[in-house]
Amino acid sequence: MLSNKVAIITGATKGIGKAISQLFCQSNAVVYGIGRNQDNLNELSELYHNFHPINADICDTSQTKNIFTSIYKEQGHIDILINNAGIMSDSLIGMISDEQIFNMFQTNVFSVIQFTQMASRFMKKQKSGSIINIASIIGVHGNAGQSVYSATKGAVISFTKSAAKELSSYGIRVNAIAPGIINTDLISNVPEDKLAKRISQIQLGRIGQPIDVANTALFLATDMSGYITGQIINVDGLAIL
Repeated sequence: MLSNKVAIITGATKGIGKAISQLFCQSNAVVYGIGRNQDNLNELSELYHNFHPINADICDTSQTKNIFTSIYKEQGHIDILINNAGIMSDSLIGMISDEQIFNMFQTNVFSVIQFTQMASRFMKKQKSGSIINIASIIGVHGNAGQSVYSATKGAVISFTKSAAKELSSYGIRVNAIAPGIINTDLISNVPEDKLAKRISQIQLGRIGQPIDVANTALFLATDMSGYITGQIINVDGLAIL
């Protein structure tokens, strides 16, 4: 479904990012996966000949520019950007540190803006492209103890809508996926009773899997979604929060 398409995926080696990387490789895309764990990157590159590992810090703007320039020189086009990398650190209001605020906004928001800026420069030349931002239903509904995280994901949602309006005239589509509770490392520290309560609020009656998000990303990356832009797609089993 993605033959000859060049995709850049941040946070490509764990959880949702890994599922997207694997599905895109299986769909014959040329995947440039960005991560900070070389062993995890090597694992994917050994499994898929079309996975190209990039060990980099997405918050380093100088590295960002070099990544895009290098990929464009190698491939001659950049078709898909998945802004997936993100961090979460919970604290109640009154206990939030400056470091938490800065780190979450730098990773979850600033890097999304910078990567989108770089991708759009090359996508404008070819008059096409799909940018997919991974947000969260927490950014839609909010959640106690996660005010900063929800603020970062809310910012991603607002940025997605504005970028879609700005870039549509160049044939570039910008959408976001807002996952609900997904079975990744991010929920590993959630107490069992609290997790069970959250799952009980999901109408489909189960926790989401990374492939559920990856399948949505695949749809948004292909021509099947060619008339869809500026949308926030909840992948949450209809969670009633």
